[in-house]
Amino acid sequence: MSEDFSAWVGRREEVVDVLEPARTNALRIAALGQTTPLAAGDDLPLLHHWLYFWDVRPPEGLGPDGHPARGGFLPPVPLPRRMWAGGRLKFLKPLKVGERVTKASTILKVEAKSGKSGNLVFVTVEHQLSGEDGVAIVEEQDIVYREAAAPGSIKGPTGEAPAPASPWRREVQPDPVLLFRYSALTMNGHRIHYDRPYAMNEEAYPGLVVHGPLQATLLADLAAQNVKGPITGFDFRGMSPAFDGTTLHVCGEPTETGASVWTEQGGTKNMTATITVGAAR
Repeated sequence: MSEDFSAWVGRREEVVDVLEPARTNALRIAALGQTTPLAAGDDLPLLHHWLYFWDVRPPEGLGPDGHPARGGFLPPVPLPRRMWAGGRLKFLKPLKVGERVTKASTILKVEAKSGKSGNLVFVTVEHQLSGEDGVAIVEEQDIVYREAAAPGSIKGPTGEAPAPASPWRREVQPDPVLLFRYSALTMNGHRIHYDRPYAMNEEAYPGLVVHGPLQATLLADLAAQNVKGPITGFDFRGMSPAFDGTTLHVCGEPTETGASVWTEQGGTKNMTATITVGAAR
């Protein structure tokens, strides 16, 4: 690609939100199967900060994919497909439900690459979330922009596969209702998650795409239920898209430093993550 996006490196924005209980409790019921509500002052579950800091644009401020139109804070990369490829998080201290939190975001890097799958642009953004006691989460988010996919080139699972042999495991049915609810809770307008004709006809997917952040949240929740000690690090990477209509296996096993967790659908790993457990925060 000939475009130069170096001017976007170092760009910074800051937003403030209140971690009101309704959103985290809705996700706990809709996706995690938990019915005991959290109240102001409770620790916010890991990765539930993604439910806040909505970027709501008027209709004329949206692109054809339902995301905010290109430009603004993120560079105007002309490649049509956009996805969250992975990230790295450090949990320094817990955020509290009901807390007023500031998120400061900085573009760290913009890289154009070319490979077997065509032209790619990777954008790395750092987010620092600070509550009343200072910085609580430091996160690096990897966004990838890709060329349009040829019809039929993205394959989904061919059917159900046996449950993986892992010591920690739960099964999730990623139906359209769950995907719509997560899109609504995160104000994620990307049409690949709820608009089947768009997902299949415009972006060549075989069905609705399961959100990467939703999979990561399921993995973090599985780890939190099984590891001993506080989770201080979470590094995750998308491996292959997951789709509605096939069981999503959420799996994990302990390691010397924490845990290895992953999602799997139809015998293919969709997301992998490394959990680090540290000393008390």
